[in-house]
Amino acid sequence: MGIRVYNTFSGKKEEFRPVNEGKVKLYVCGVTVYDHCHIGHARSAIVFDVIYRYFMARGYEVVFVKNFTDIDDKIIRKSNSEGIPWKDVAEKYIVSFHEDMDALHVLRLTHEPKATEHIEDMIALVDNLINNGIAYKVNGDVYFSVENYKGYGELSGRTLDEMMAGARVEIDEKKRNPLDFVLWKSSKEGEPKWPAPFGDGRPGWHIECSAMSAKYLGLPFDIHGGGKDLVFPHHENERAQTESATGVKFANYWLHNGFVNIEKEKMSKSIGNILLIKDFIEEFHPEVLRLFFLSTHYRNPIDYKKKSIEDTNQALHRLYYTLERVAEMEKQLPVEPKPYGEAEELEKKYYEAMDDDFNTALALSYIFELSKMLNKMLDDDPTINAPFVLFTNRLFLSLANTLGLLHDNLTDFTSTEKIRHLNRVGLTPEKLDRMIAERAEARKNKDYRIGDQIRDVLARMGILLQDSPRGTEWRIKHITMKGEG
Repeated sequence: MGIRVYNTFSGKKEEFRPVNEGKVKLYVCGVTVYDHCHIGHARSAIVFDVIYRYFMARGYEVVFVKNFTDIDDKIIRKSNSEGIPWKDVAEKYIVSFHEDMDALHVLRLTHEPKATEHIEDMIALVDNLINNGIAYKVNGDVYFSVENYKGYGELSGRTLDEMMAGARVEIDEKKRNPLDFVLWKSSKEGEPKWPAPFGDGRPGWHIECSAMSAKYLGLPFDIHGGGKDLVFPHHENERAQTESATGVKFANYWLHNGFVNIEKEKMSKSIGNILLIKDFIEEFHPEVLRLFFLSTHYRNPIDYKKKSIEDTNQALHRLYYTLERVAEMEKQLPVEPKPYGEAEELEKKYYEAMDDDFNTALALSYIFELSKMLNKMLDDDPTINAPFVLFTNRLFLSLANTLGLLHDNLTDFTSTEKIRHLNRVGLTPEKLDRMIAERAEARKNKDYRIGDQIRDVLARMGILLQDSPRGTEWRIKHITMKGEG
């Protein structure tokens, strides 16, 4: 059996059959670049990054497209409030987006088109819809008539009446139906505009993704992805306008990731609980967020809690500590790896989990089992087990890398995590150095009580002191707890 995916359109898992054998064409809706990204953006990015990585690990050639919405009402408002050109606003936050994604080990994609670079493609689509009698013009605006598309509501699984009742529909007397949506907005004073046969203006939000996905992937393409919040109206509208304009099926599979809540509350600017990616990685390693999200199936909602993040942080440290122990053994016992059956069995289970709609939560459990296996072999008899340790470690690292984990080298990880840990406990490097020096002086004077007090204070802060002929070194306590997997 091959890879199975949960298709939102059918409401069930289906065997993945690509349009072209051995190739995957994947489109995911990108961000509107008017602000820094928050952890909700991070979840979608990480989910589809793992799907991208996994298809490639399975031998597929993947074309992955994600757009930038670089013209929008929000961008215009930000431009006006900050007094800078709208193009500069968009570019500023595109740079910020890439900084965040690089920090999260999200791979760069095949194509990252900007909406403003594809205005002509959007105009052609809108013009087609007008000529087909699907869209209509009102005072320079162009609207899509949902009643002219028989399949409207099939993706979200709702009737027109249900959508009317449950949707926050903008009141607009120009619309024939309240659910009709704008394809083209007429120009307004002081706003950017482009010439079009139906009047100067700028595109609506939904038409952007239709134009760019079709241009780079062709129709139909394999997978259209995004957050569950996009199913209606964005993806419903994309599907309706694309299939109405082209007469061709839009996408074969629709994949959607679940919501991120903060302490059981929806993230909201009005509540003030928006957590930016930049703020998160100031306090924790970026892979902590990745590990946290992957510990829950991508379709399920996830509740961000500080305690859960702290637990995930310790779990990541234990994984890196496993690598550290293996590296130390490899220096002392340089041997060739030998296959280890129990590790290969866990590898098989890992792939079975990932083949089943990218079940990262289950796949991660096998990675942690490999970590425990490595630590047990190192505890039991590293001399005898060394060849099996090296084999298992390579497997352990390979499977983790497929999920975008354990990418840092050990030196970089340890040094950056030391800085983050000191920040979390409110201790400066200078203060720590003074405490270590005070302890050394106390021990020199045989005042072991004071020395032990300092050691114990630091231990309660998660700092473990290690004395050697070279002097006293320190490490984060839970990294070095022997035997933890």
